[in-house]
Amino acid sequence: MGVGGTLEYLSDLIGSGHHKKKKKKQLQIVELKIRMDCDGCELKVKKTLSSLHGVKSVEIKRKQQKVIVRGYIEANKVLKKAKSTGKKAEIWPYVPYNMVAYPYSASSYDKKAPPGYVRRVDNTANNLGTMTSYEEPYVMNMFSDENPNACSIM
Repeated sequence: MGVGGTLEYLSDLIGSGHHKKKKKKQLQIVELKIRMDCDGCELKVKKTLSSLHGVKSVEIKRKQQKVIVRGYIEANKVLKKAKSTGKKAEIWPYVPYNMVAYPYSASSYDKKAPPGYVRRVDNTANNLGTMTSYEEPYVMNMFSDENPNACSIM
């Protein structure tokens, strides 16, 4: 723990509980899909997002049309700032294909997705059916070898 951390810890211990504590923001990673065609577009987006308060780093992958913003930020503020550049921006809509139950269904397959990715879909939105599991103790012990009277069929 550094000097700043020690001082903050001690001030929290000594400080009275009468005032409201300011909640600290968590370090977050926000992934956006922003259409960028050239170096100028990339520079404009990077400069705009870097100027946002709390941003620690901005990483751009132009081939995937992906921007990764790290910092003490909120996703909706980053998205709003990205849209202010005049570019079409949205929260990164793709996940790795092995994270989806049915990656090649019509709802998740997207031919514009980068290789190895499919569109993120809610499992509740899929109308593919559900499986219910019944794990009740009398069902599990019905055909037990330890209890010869457990099964009345035999």
